[in-house]
Amino acid sequence: MGQEDARILIRDAATVIVVRDAGGEPALLMGQRGAAATFMPSKYVFPGGAVDAGDAAIPLGLGLDATTRARLDRPGQPAPEALAAAAIRELWEETGQVAGTPAAWGDAPPGWRGFAATGHRPDASRLVYAFRAITPPGRTRRFDARFFLLPAEALATDADDFSRAEDELRHLHWVSLGQVRALDLPFITSVVLGEVAALLPDLSAPARVPFFVNDDTGQVRDDARPS
Repeated sequence: MGQEDARILIRDAATVIVVRDAGGEPALLMGQRGAAATFMPSKYVFPGGAVDAGDAAIPLGLGLDATTRARLDRPGQPAPEALAAAAIRELWEETGQVAGTPAAWGDAPPGWRGFAATGHRPDASRLVYAFRAITPPGRTRRFDARFFLLPAEALATDADDFSRAEDELRHLHWVSLGQVRALDLPFITSVVLGEVAALLPDLSAPARVPFFVNDDTGQVRDDARPS
């Protein structure tokens, strides 16, 4: 690793793979990053992004299930609730979709006021931790990303309404699992898709959570197994 790579901070991140009709003809919610984006320009991706400092303090309306929480609860890593909140916030910002349960907020913090205005608090109960990957050296930005599965029926909003999305992702749409590889995808997204396809139609906690190290070895190891 060069000196420049060593200076690039690896930020914790969360990504949401929303799955529609898992038991029939599965489709995934994806969007395209802008051509001028610094990170992965023009690529089709799942909604997601870095954990913000305030995410750990967000009160969840419904918390993570015990298995998912235990798998995320590691020394030196963000609190499981912070990762869940980041995933739900990024889903909201990039798609306008709400993973929430009806509940009033008091004074919601910056970054969450639009979400709070929908009358929901974050619902992490249907998030399933399914994959982890670290951006390889040599990139302008690096992330330690946790990928969560979420069934579309857990959304509190119309799954086809993206009118409240911010402009980070374009061409938001549901892509069938059979057609998704025709899109311009990042390499790691292709890897994740293979794991997702192997799990379907089951969206419960998988037997293992693969961790793609993305170093010179290209090793895939287990980040979590059942206790």
